[in-house]
Formats: sequence, structure tokens, C-alpha cells
Amino acid sequence: CVTKSRHRSLTLANSNSNHSHSRTRERHKSPRNKDGRGSEKSVTIQPPTGEPLLGNDSARTEEVQDDNWGETTTAITGTSEHSISQEDIARISKDMEDSVGLDCKRYLGLTVASFLGLLVFLTPIAFILLPPILWRDELEPCGTICEGLFISVAFKLLILLIGTWALFFRKRRADMPRVFVFRALLLVLIFLFVVSYWLFYGVRILDSRDRNYQGIVQYAVSLVDALLFIHYLAIVLLELRQLQPMFTLQVVRSTDGESRFYSLGHLSIQRAALVVLENYYKDFTIYNPNLLTASKFRAAKHMAGLKVYNVDGPSNNATGQSRAMIAAAARRRDSSHNELYYEEAEHERRVKKRKARLVVAVEEAFIHIQRLQVEEQQKAPGEVMDPREAAQAIFPSMARALQKYLRTTRQQHYHSMESILQHLAFCITNGMTPKAFLERYLSAGPTLQYDKDRWLSTQWRLVSDEAVTNGLRDGIVFVLKCLDFSLVVNVKKIPFIILSEEFIDPKSHKFVLRLQSETSV
Repeated sequence: CVTKSRHRSLTLANSNSNHSHSRTRERHKSPRNKDGRGSEKSVTIQPPTGEPLLGNDSARTEEVQDDNWGETTTAITGTSEHSISQEDIARISKDMEDSVGLDCKRYLGLTVASFLGLLVFLTPIAFILLPPILWRDELEPCGTICEGLFISVAFKLLILLIGTWALFFRKRRADMPRVFVFRALLLVLIFLFVVSYWLFYGVRILDSRDRNYQGIVQYAVSLVDALLFIHYLAIVLLELRQLQPMFTLQVVRSTDGESRFYSLGHLSIQRAALVVLENYYKDFTIYNPNLLTASKFRAAKHMAGLKVYNVDGPSNNATGQSRAMIAAAARRRDSSHNELYYEEAEHERRVKKRKARLVVAVEEAFIHIQRLQVEEQQKAPGEVMDPREAAQAIFPSMARALQKYLRTTRQQHYHSMESILQHLAFCITNGMTPKAFLERYLSAGPTLQYDKDRWLSTQWRLVSDEAVTNGLRDGIVFVLKCLDFSLVVNVKKIPFIILSEEFIDPKSHKFVLRLQSETSV
């Protein structure tokens, strides 16, 4: 009886399994519904004959993932928000042409400034040398006074040359969309000033062939003195005017809401945008779009579970009733907050677990390096390694734990194996601890910490309702856009502070001790 019952149960189980397999095949053969809303397109990639699929062997898949660093990362994405069309390609080509135009404009401005600077420095020398060349015999002797003036002109020109090089001929930090107004005004002022001196020199000295050479040299000295005062004015307008903070700028990243506050002085909008971008690369953590895909995927999965039925026809009343039914069903079936809570808890648990394994692996590797340093005098000269070789020797012991941690925290696309080896060799060279090595990977750092090829975009666009050459004002809002996110800048004026003084008489600091029977004093 027991044997028969076992045979009957096995037969029944086999029949049930065959029936379930047949139902599965029928379900895969037929679409879900007639209109095809629930159907999905599938693509099958067949490997070449004689080559097995990597997915058939899980152990082999794990090996491939460990050997090829960052090559096997799988990303689940939904609908792309930034697609590239033919219009985008045309716009990109136009932007490249515009960049060529910007380069021409930059070199043209540099050429004009260089020509004007050369004219400024050669003018006093020409004022002094032209009379002895043209009418030497008619000039009156000057003597010691002129020699002192020559020395004064030489040293003043040297000081002016150094100051001009330090203030104007610096490497440009960025390409501005508009001209820097104060610098352009200073160049125009210098040009008009030099032309005025040349006109006066041509009319009063060259035409009349003035014989007073001491007066001519003093005229050149006055030109140099005036140029020095213009240089002082340039320092005030370009450097000192912006030092006193007058405005507070709130910078908010549009994707994750990370914000910073900066205090600036009197600057134009485009120069304030340049200061914001310079501080962005060192203050803001690097933008990681993979951290935002989880919430989008969760919302898409939740919306995919809702089914809409139009029962009453296409009338407006029926549409309103169906919307009310959808809202009621969503309220009844809404459990997204529970899913979010448990997903975050599970993610934190996984991160802590991967972090613990990574810390232990790195500490063991660094202890091994320290042992080599202690025993290096006893080793043969051929066994001594440089920092690069030592990093390559200990990296495999921590590579698996580091790779799993970076994948769990979604940082794997920011750290290549070569950059990790370079950082490891740098830490070994300077005698850093394992904690110093891990700090770069345990917490997201600023953008400048990563390689330039890992930055999302270095091309920024300034969007402002005001002219970008206007100065900052209270309430101005401008936006700095790049490829995948934007920085919204809100300008607030620092309030006027009224600070009053209050005098306290030192004799008022007198106290009386009241004793009571209930107290312990």
C-alpha cells in the first residue's frame, strides 16, 4: 500500500508539472490581451556555434566580473530623458563652430591688448629718443637733471611693466559670453590717453622743434606718472572693488537639491557665475545620476501595477468616475512608503556589510606592506619593490571587496582600476593609513577629486533675464546649465546691520546670598 501510494503521488506530481509546463508554453505563445498593452518585445541574441553562453555558468560569470574591472556593470534604466536627435547633432555642430568663433574672439582681444601695451611702453621711450635723433645739434644741454630723469623713467617703466603683467596678462580662467566692461573701459581710456599725448607731442614739440630737452624729458616722465595712476585705478576697479561682500548667493543643484551659500561683492552676473562654477567644482559632491534612478524605477514599477478600465464609454462623466476610481484604488493599494522603508533598510545593511569587508581587506593588505618595510634590510635587493609594484602586488587582495562596495554604492563608473592603483601607490609612497586610502571611496568627494574624463560636462550655459554685464542686485535669479543638471542661483543682498553699544556699570555686579532652612547651602 505504501508503494502504491508513493507511485500514485509521483504520477500525480509528474502530471501536474507537465500541465504547468504546457500552460507556461501556451502563455508565452499567446499575447496577454488583444490590444497588446501588456505585451513586451523581446530580443534574443544567439551566440556563435561552438561558443557557450557565459550566463550558463554562474561561477564563470562571477569570475568575469571580478577580472574585468567595471566592464560588466549592468544598469536598469527606464525611458531616457535626454535623447539625441538630428536636431541635437546639428546643434552640437553649431556649438563647435561657435567655440571656434570664441577662440578667435579671445585671441583677437589678446592681440589688441598686447598691441596697446606695446604702444604704451614704447611711447615714453620714443618721446625721449626722437629729439636727439631728429635735431641733436639744436638741443640745449641738460646735464645731470636729465640723467636723473632717465633713471626715474626707467624704474617707473619697470614697475609699470611688472604691474601690467601681474594684472592683465594672466591666464584666462574661462570664456565669458560678453566683454568685461571695466577692462574694456580701461583699455579705451589708455588708448585715448596715449593718443592725446601723441597729438600734443606732435603739435608742440615735433612741429616747432623745441630746443628745451629737459622739458621734453619731463613731458615723458609726466606720461609715465599718469600711466601709473591709471594702473592704480585698474587695481581698484578690477580687484579691490569686489572684495567687500555685499550679496549672498544661494546655489542649488536642480537634481538632488544640494545647496551652498557664497558671499560676493560688486560683480557682474557673468563674473558671479564664474565664481560660482569655480566653487562648485571644489565644494559640491560629484553628481551621480545612478542614485536617482532607483526612485524613478520604483515609481514606474508602482504605476505599472495599475490597470485602467473605461466601463461607461468615452463620455466626460465616465472619465471623471474612472479617475475617481483610479485614485481610490491607488489610495487602497498604496504601499510605496513601506517598500521605500524596507528597500532603504536593506540597502543600508548591504552597504555596511560591504564596507566592513572592504575595511578588513584593506587593513590586511596595508599590514603586509608595513611588514615588508620592516624586513626590507634583510631581503635581497631584487625583492625590493617601488610603490607602483607594491600597489600592484596588494591590489588583488582588496579588488573584489572594493568592486562590490563601489557597485553597491553606485560609484563604479567614477573609479577605474588605473586611478585606484595610482591612489594606492600615492598612499604607499607618503605612508598613509588604510583609513586615508579608503576615505576617497567611502564618501563621495568634490568633482575636482576625480579625473577630468569622469566629469559630466565642462560646457556651461548661462540663462538670465537680466543682461549678463549688469551688476548683481537683490532678487536676481540666474541659471547655469550643463548636460544633465543645472545650478539655480538666487541673489540676496546682505542686510544693513545696526549695531548699538550698551554700557554696563561694573558696580552692578553685586550679589546677595539668601539662606533658607530648606536649602543645602
